[in-house]
Amino acid sequence: MRLFPGAELRENLELYLIAPTNSAGLAVAWSSVVAGCYPRCVMTLNRSLESIGSAEVVEIDSPRSPAGCRTLSGVERVVAVTGFPLMISVTIGGTIVAIGRGSDPNAMIVIVIALAYFVLAVSERIVPWHKSWGRSHGDVRTDIGLALTNAAISSVLGAAVLVAVALAAAALSEAVGSTLWPTDWPLLAQLALALVVAEFVEYWFHRMMHEVPWMWRFHATHHSAQRLYWLNAARFHPIDLFLIGSLKMAPVAVLGGGLPVLALLNIFSAVHGAYQHSNLPVRIGPLNWIFSMTELHRWHHSKLMHESNHNYGGNLIVWDVLFGTRWLPEDRDPPEEIGMESLPQFPMGFWANLAAPFRWKSVVAESSGAAPSA
Repeated sequence: MRLFPGAELRENLELYLIAPTNSAGLAVAWSSVVAGCYPRCVMTLNRSLESIGSAEVVEIDSPRSPAGCRTLSGVERVVAVTGFPLMISVTIGGTIVAIGRGSDPNAMIVIVIALAYFVLAVSERIVPWHKSWGRSHGDVRTDIGLALTNAAISSVLGAAVLVAVALAAAALSEAVGSTLWPTDWPLLAQLALALVVAEFVEYWFHRMMHEVPWMWRFHATHHSAQRLYWLNAARFHPIDLFLIGSLKMAPVAVLGGGLPVLALLNIFSAVHGAYQHSNLPVRIGPLNWIFSMTELHRWHHSKLMHESNHNYGGNLIVWDVLFGTRWLPEDRDPPEEIGMESLPQFPMGFWANLAAPFRWKSVVAESSGAAPSA
């Protein structure tokens, strides 16, 4: 969608109004976000601007989603506003406390992630965002297969990467005389730094997956999903997951980040990723300027490339903000129908997904001969 000056002015003014700089303004914005999609003053401003320059807004090749944002029920609103902050606080806070009391970081990875996945799977059944996403689309077997395959491969390749990284970290530490990582910081502060560093790597690898043709072949598996639910977080081709997932840990380890920090980074990525793909109502307001959460990521799964080629951050959205790829329309919810408009016949089976990048011309030809989607 191409926006001319009148619309750009509207977007800039909206950004100013929904990003207050003092605590009182933040409280007002938060309550407004809970009550609707964005502050009432923005809607008033929109109507004024539209009366002045509506002719300046031009949409190109952008089918409209149903107008307006969905009104949430009481239970949905509670889940939407508190669910993610509560989940991430309990999992990360609990892990930090457990590690501080001597628990094995590797054991905590398994326990915390398993519990978080269970809670998300049950919650989706109770408070689904879309009922249609709660029904199988013939994808469960493929998603389970990819999850198990990726877990097995990551355990082997991930270990090999960490060995190589440990050697590099030792060499770097010897060269500079000490570790570059602030090991004396509290674990929560170290996690925050680790997220920023790792997300820079993930952002660029993810963005290249969308912009470099041969890399898109592997990433297309993830975007072939026709619905979003917690298990979609593992719907990756193994080569894709290795490039995006495993390598983002490398700079943290090279700089000297210890096992507790890497464990926390693993847990945060897994829990955030599952919640990011969950079929739950989510409205986190100003936190959408920090975390690459569900509201942003659902747009990343849009069928329309000019919408999906945004929001590349895995856990944080800060690099998207910096590089201009953050996308969160305030006038409508993300589309319920997702997937790839350009590849409507992408193979959906487990083995077919694994083979797709290596028979790409056939995959493209099969879709080009299909009737265009509505």
